[in-house]
Amino acid sequence: MRKAIGYVWGTAFVLLAWWLLSACVASPALPSPVQTVQELVAMSDSLIPQSGISLARLLLGLAIGTLIGAPLGLLSGMCPKVDRFVAPVLYILFPIPKIVFLPVLFVFFGVGGQSKVILIVIAVLFQAMVTMRDAAHAVPVGRVEAMRSLGGSGAHVFMHVMVPATLPFLFNALRVSTGTAVAILFIGESMAGSTGLGYYIMNSWSMLEYARMFSGIVALSVIGVALYELFDLCERRLS
Repeated sequence: MRKAIGYVWGTAFVLLAWWLLSACVASPALPSPVQTVQELVAMSDSLIPQSGISLARLLLGLAIGTLIGAPLGLLSGMCPKVDRFVAPVLYILFPIPKIVFLPVLFVFFGVGGQSKVILIVIAVLFQAMVTMRDAAHAVPVGRVEAMRSLGGSGAHVFMHVMVPATLPFLFNALRVSTGTAVAILFIGESMAGSTGLGYYIMNSWSMLEYARMFSGIVALSVIGVALYELFDLCERRLS
């Protein structure tokens, strides 16, 4: 309940600040919240499909990146031999902004949705690997030894010790990755292609349809907040 009240208060504050700024600027380039909502309703027939395309790309990229990166990170954190190989690669590749690979992906996979999903996968994969590797290192050795003393195998340690202990770190990585994935998706969709909210927003900007542009921004923001809350809810249910 308290969180819901916080969202109501936060939304009201943002809308009020937006309305005041719009009134002060008095420019078509900054429509009021009322104008934006009216445009949202009027353009829902085209906005909803574009939102669905962007949401599907986000979910697919987040899912694939997490399913690959999280187990690899745990394995690296659990096994020093694997970590000796993985750690140098992570140290070199993780700091590189993944968005720089977008032109390369356009060359090999075209400007459609596939290249954008792959880029999200790459970004999320490294975030999940680094987070889960560090989380595995933080698991108390006593828990692992207790499981082994009971005859547990490496698989038992992985499933019954490492996964439950590191699950909160995984959801934290997902929340952080959501913001990164949304930003990557927007850049990818706005640079090339003719689908998705990134294209919708930049196409509206190029046509000087600012209320329509802001409606796309609002839709993309709602998707980001919804995914963030979804991961928060999953963490509360599973942890």
